[in-house]
This record gives sequence, structure tokens and C-alpha cells, in this order.
Amino acid sequence: MNPSTLIGMFASLVLLVSVLFFTAESPESFLNLPGLAIVITGTLAATFISYPLREVLRVVRLVGVVFRRENTYVRDDIKELVDMSRLWFKGDVRAVEEALEYTRNPFLRSGIQLVIANTKEDEIFDMLRWRIARLKAREHAEAQIFRTMATYAPAFGMIGTLVGLVNMLEVMDAGDLEIIGPRMAVALLTTFYGILLSNLIFKPIAVKLERRTEERLITMNMVLEGISLITKRRLPSFIEETLNSFIENYHDEIRDPNVKTRKNKG
Repeated sequence: MNPSTLIGMFASLVLLVSVLFFTAESPESFLNLPGLAIVITGTLAATFISYPLREVLRVVRLVGVVFRRENTYVRDDIKELVDMSRLWFKGDVRAVEEALEYTRNPFLRSGIQLVIANTKEDEIFDMLRWRIARLKAREHAEAQIFRTMATYAPAFGMIGTLVGLVNMLEVMDAGDLEIIGPRMAVALLTTFYGILLSNLIFKPIAVKLERRTEERLITMNMVLEGISLITKRRLPSFIEETLNSFIENYHDEIRDPNVKTRKNKG
């Protein structure tokens, strides 16, 4: 389980419990199935209208990404790159080909295969950059679906509010609170449901997917840099040092607050 998701889910649960049990006389007053159905059904309907079926179905499995810890295997990729650079530097092409059989990163495998095939450096970069751009565009579109759903949910909450108000006005003359009350609940709770789904489910999933894409792009650019250095026949030690710089954590690239400042002598 992803720890940040677990913390977020716990905080959301605490929020909902606080709302239900400390701000209302009866927790059941916040449960209105017709209002919830308006928001969920409307949001799904608008999403299916907006996007092709295959794209909507594909993002369903991505919800699991939010809940599990995803390993990037960056250090494994660096080790494989450095090991193959040593073999390539020695001119042992056969050993490089054997190492590729155990390489689980398809982007890295494709790049090394192009190097072995004596492909021109510019052509290697063009092909790998195209794959990076393709992944970025595809995963951005996947996150955008959830951002679109986050936009639709409050809108359908407002639609439910209007429906509830219209129904309430129709029976206003009767003055019967047993009739007016449930219709007022639909009017108010649908907006509540729409905002809740938008800000606690759809937007967080979109942000999580966008952050995942950023990390994957950093890894792919690191691999691209390693392949570039291999094609230039740089020393394996230099390649290892360069690739390790990709995963070092710097709090601030511009200013290091831990360095002492020099005092001016008067």
C-alpha cells in the first residue's frame, strides 16, 4: 500500500466521521441515494461521451496505481547500463547481447539494441525521444480523464440541486415538511457529493498519475543519457557517476542553506 495514499484515506475518513457525527443530529441525514446517483451517473455518462470507450476502460486499472507502492528500479537500470557499458567498452558484443536477455526495462533494451546495430547516434536519439514523447502524451491523457471527471462531478451536483429545488417548489404550497424535507435534502446533498468526489477522489488520482509520469520520464531520460554516453564510448566510471547524479536528492539546486556565509571584515 502506498503510504501517502493510506494517510490521505485515513484523513478523509476522519473528515467524514467528523461531519457525520459531530455536525448533525443524525448521520443518516447525509445519506441520500437519489442525490448520489445523480452525481455518479451523470459524471460517468459525461465521461463516456467525452472519451472513447477504450480510453475510459484503460484508466480503470490505473486506479490501483494510487493504492500500491510503485518501484521505479532506477538503481537496477543504472547497474545494468554501467555493466553493459563495460562490456561494450571492451568490445564484447556477444556478452552485451546476452545481458540484454535479462534486461526488464524495454526502453533500455531497445536503446542498447540500436547501439549494437551500429545505428547512427542521431537516429537513436530521435527514436528514443519519440518513445518518451509518446509515453508522456498517453499518460497525460489518462490523468486528464480524472481531471475531467473532477470537473463534471460538481456540475452534476448543481444539476441535482436544481432538480431538488424544482421538486421542492412544486410542493411548497402544501406546507408538509415530510414532503419538503427529502426534496430539500436532494437539493443540498448533491452539491455536497459532487464537491466531495471531485476533491477527494478524482483530483487526487489525477495528481498521483501526473507525479508517476514525471518520475517515469526522469528515469527514461536518465537511460537516454546513459545510452548517449555509451555511443560516445565514455569510460564506464564516468557513465556511472553521471547516472548517479540523476537520483541524488538536492533540496535546492540554486542555494545550499547548510553552507556557512563568509563574514565581512570591517
